[in-house]
Amino acid sequence: MNLKIKNNRDLYRGITDFKKGYLARNNIVKYEKGDWVTASHSIVARWRNHFYQPLIVHGVNDVKQTEIHMAEPLLPEPSAFEVELAVEKLKRHQSPGIDQIPAALIKAGGRTVHSKIHILN
Repeated sequence: MNLKIKNNRDLYRGITDFKKGYLARNNIVKYEKGDWVTASHSIVARWRNHFYQPLIVHGVNDVKQTEIHMAEPLLPEPSAFEVELAVEKLKRHQSPGIDQIPAALIKAGGRTVHSKIHILN
C-alpha cells in the first residue's frame, strides 16, 4: 500500500521491520535499590519518582521565598549596520521562512524595511 501511495519512508521502514522478524519487547526497569521491576504500574511509579526527585527543593518551606535569577542576553542587540549586512547575505531564490516573507522582498525593501527589521530586535 505504501508503494502505491508513494510513501517511501514507511515502505522502507516496513521492509526493515519485516527483515528483522519478531523481536520481543522487554519492559524491565531497575528500581532504586537495585531490584528489577516488570509490572507496568510499578514501572510507571518508578519513572514518576525518578523525574519527581530532581524537582524537590530541600530546605525551602515556601516556593515564593526562593530567588529567581533572570538570565541576561549573552550577545548585545545587533546594530543597524549588522542588520544590513545580514540582509545582503540573504539568498534571493530560497523558500520563505515561518513568516512567509521572501528574501527578495526584504532585499528590495531598502533602508526603510531594514530599519523596521532593526527595530524588531
